[in-house]
Amino acid sequence: MVLLGGVLWVASGLLAVAQTPFAKVLTVHDAIGPASADYVVRGLAKAESEGATLVVLVLDTPGGLDTSMRDIIQALLASRVPVVTYVSPSGARAASAGTFILYASHVAAMAPATTLGAATPVAIGLPGVPKPAQPPQPGDAPVGDGSESRSPGPAAPADTTPPPPADAMAAKQMHDAAAFIRGLAQQHGRNAAWAERAVREAVSLTAEEALAQGVVDVVAVDLNDLLAQIDGRVVRLSSGPHTLATRGLVLVDEPPDWRHRVLSVIANPSFALVLLMVGIYGLIFEFTSPGFGLPGTVGAICLLLAMFALQMLPVNYAALALILLGFALLAAELLTPAFGVLGVGGVIAFLAGGLLLFDREVPGMGVPLPLLLGVAFTAAAAVLATGGMALRARRARVVSGREDMVGATGQVAAVQSGLCWVTVRGERWQVKAAVPLAVGQRVRVLAVDGLVLMVEPDPPNGPPTP
Repeated sequence: MVLLGGVLWVASGLLAVAQTPFAKVLTVHDAIGPASADYVVRGLAKAESEGATLVVLVLDTPGGLDTSMRDIIQALLASRVPVVTYVSPSGARAASAGTFILYASHVAAMAPATTLGAATPVAIGLPGVPKPAQPPQPGDAPVGDGSESRSPGPAAPADTTPPPPADAMAAKQMHDAAAFIRGLAQQHGRNAAWAERAVREAVSLTAEEALAQGVVDVVAVDLNDLLAQIDGRVVRLSSGPHTLATRGLVLVDEPPDWRHRVLSVIANPSFALVLLMVGIYGLIFEFTSPGFGLPGTVGAICLLLAMFALQMLPVNYAALALILLGFALLAAELLTPAFGVLGVGGVIAFLAGGLLLFDREVPGMGVPLPLLLGVAFTAAAAVLATGGMALRARRARVVSGREDMVGATGQVAAVQSGLCWVTVRGERWQVKAAVPLAVGQRVRVLAVDGLVLMVEPDPPNGPPTP
C-alpha cells in the first residue's frame, strides 16, 4: 500500500507539472541560415506538440539568407502557438533578415539599447546588387535620417523613396522584398511605411524609436518584464484572434541540440571550404599512394560533407569551378616543368574562386580573406613539397627489387651438368655467362631473365679463380 501510494503521488506530481502553463524559449544568436531555420521550424512544431502556451524567440542576428528567412517566416505565420520575437540582450540587433522575422511575429519586442533595420536585399552571385540609398547631396530633396522618431506616427514615404535600381533583377528583388515586408506589417498592424523604407533605404532604428513609431509592440528589460507587458494582448493567429495569458508563465529553454550544432558548423561557409580542401587532398594522396586507406576514407567523408554544406548554401558554381581548376593547375605543376607558371596560376584561380564562392555582403556568408590566403598558400606549399619529394624519389637509385640486381656481385657456388649456380646477396641463382666460370670465381650481374641471371667475370678480363 505504501508503494502504491508513492507511485500515485509521483504520478500526480508529474501530471501537475505537465498541466502547468509554460513558454518555450528558442535562441538564435547567429546569422540566419539553414541550421537556424531548421532549429526554429522544429522548435515551433515541438512547442505545439507539447502544448506550450507561448513561444519566445530570443533573436540577435546580423541577417542571413533569404531562403532560410522565408522558411522561418512561413513557420511563424502557420504557427498555432503565439510567437514573440524578442531582440535581446542589450546591444543585440535584428538586422536585414532579422527585421523581416520581427515583423512576421505575433508580438515584436526589443530590449533597451538594441536595433533593427537595414533590410535591403542582396543578390548572391548576380550582378547589379542593390545598394542602400546614398547620403543626400546639395540640392536633393530631403530624406529621413531616423530623427523622425521624435514625432510618433507613420513616416510619410512621399519624398523618401529612392529611384529604382538600374538593374532589372535587382529591381525585382527590391520590389519583392518591399511588398513582402509591407504585407507582414499590415497583417500585424505595424508601421508599413517604415518597413518599406528599411528595405529600400536600409535605415535602422533603436528600440525606443521603434516603439515610438509603431514598428514594435513592447520594449522590455527581460523575459519576465516581457511576459508581464504582453499579458492580455490580443494577437492574430492563423486560426483567428487569440488573447495572451502570459503572466507567471514558466519559461522552458529549448537550446539547439547536437544535430543543430553540427549542422551549424557544417553549413558555415569557411568550414565548408576547409572540408572541400581536406576532401580533395585526401583523395589525391590516396590515389598517388594507394594502400594506406585512411587518407582516402577521410577525404571521401570530408568531400561528401562539403557537398552537403554547399548544396545548402547559395554557391556561385563558376567560383567552385575556379577552385577545382586551381587544384588541377597545382597538380599539373608537379608533372610538367613549367617553372612555377602553373603553380602561380593555380593559387590565383583558387583565391579568385574562394572570393567569389559566397557573397561577402550577405551577413555570415563571406569567407575571411586571411583564411583564403592561408589555405591557398598552404595548398601550394604542400603540393609543391610533395611533388618535390616525389621527383627526388623517382630520380633516386633503386635499392631493392628486380632492378637492383643489375650490377650486383656474387661468387660461383657450383658448376654441375653444364649449369652454373652463383650466390648473390645470400641467395643462390642460376646464371649464364659468355665464358666458362669456375667455382669461387667473382661475377657481376648484367641482366635478369626470369629466374636466370646473365653475368660476366668480375673483373671481366680476370682469370678464373681455381
